[in-house]
Amino acid sequence: MEALAERYPVALMCRPLRVSRSGYYAWRQRLPSAREMANRCLLLDIRLVFAEVNGIYGHQRIHAELVAQGMACGRHRVARLMREGGWRVRSRKRWRPVPSSKHVRPVAPNRLERRFAAPGVNQRWVSDMTYIRTEQGWLYLAVVLDLHSRAVVGWAMHHRMQQELVQAALTMAVARRQPQGEVLLHSDRGSQYCAFDYQALLRRHGIVPSHSRAGNCRDNAAMESFFRSLKAERVYLTRYRSYDEARRDVFDTIRFYNHQRRHSTLGYLSPIEFEQRQALLSA
Repeated sequence: MEALAERYPVALMCRPLRVSRSGYYAWRQRLPSAREMANRCLLLDIRLVFAEVNGIYGHQRIHAELVAQGMACGRHRVARLMREGGWRVRSRKRWRPVPSSKHVRPVAPNRLERRFAAPGVNQRWVSDMTYIRTEQGWLYLAVVLDLHSRAVVGWAMHHRMQQELVQAALTMAVARRQPQGEVLLHSDRGSQYCAFDYQALLRRHGIVPSHSRAGNCRDNAAMESFFRSLKAERVYLTRYRSYDEARRDVFDTIRFYNHQRRHSTLGYLSPIEFEQRQALLSA
């Protein structure tokens, strides 16, 4: 009615709505209720979180972030306000895994057997490779993930799919985590993971290999889930002009993933926060 006040008399517009002119003017002068003011403040907080995570969070993770910041709000309230504000998770494209190369090198048994949880750090790791499109060509990424917290503990990038790539990711993981006991490391049966030099590196650090069954990507589902999130939440939404630009962005994404991104499987904590809490509980 306020938008049409210059074109139509207020009394005429009030008639089909069955309200009086005095009631309409009283409504316009009425101060917002405490609930409405609280919703307006909450909308600002939601907008800030949504912008900080580049629009990749739905209402559950937005709610978890707000609660972590000390704000009292219900999940359904956040969902309603996001829906009314038109905030939706950025569109995602389907991720397709890189097919494994055929080779005749020895393959380890599937020792992990889809046990994608670990009672402590540095007990079960998973690893895999994927590729990222840039205007200069494909950039290949190798990652090592700790199943206890789903933290990325090692990674390496190169514009060639080399055996040294997976070795560099594993070397970083060992250097950063300094595992004391036996570690089970699961991967697919690609040639890079079955190579003699890579297997020798595993033995040198006391790491036991485990390989997926042929043509069964679900045997490494935790690793695929990470790549799916990486690509859907950042890579598919970004156009990389060079290898260096992609490297910087992937590094920033891994940092965000480890320290800030909230995981439903971890009670909406980030991997690093989950590990810190588990360490306090066991101290």
